Amino acid sequence: MKRAFRSSPNWPAAYRRCQDQLSRLGWLALGSLVERNKPGQGGPRYQWSRRVKGKTITVALSQEQFRWLRSAIANQRKARKILARMQQLTLQQMWKTLPEAPRRKPLSQKTLGLK
Repeated sequence: MKRAFRSSPNWPAAYRRCQDQLSRLGWLALGSLVERNKPGQGGPRYQWSRRVKGKTITVALSQEQFRWLRSAIANQRKARKILARMQQLTLQQMWKTLPEAPRRKPLSQKTLGLK
């Protein structure tokens, strides 16, 4: 019998909070930013670096682009943390509610993916 794993009002409150947090995040971007502000070099310069197909790509940015990407990169980091928490909650729910395979000895928290 196939079970529906879509949105459910029976989901734990912690999982629903994570969904809500994800829905409120803005733009997402990968990479890192550098602000170079050495005297005598024509004012501040902004750079964005990221990996594309195994190579590091660096792009010069305007101050406005730098600020916008800084927020998007921060959102990406938040999203990763939220998704990791959701994965942990998913495993907790599975181990708690679904029948297990027969075992000779219990599985550790690490093996269960809960640590």
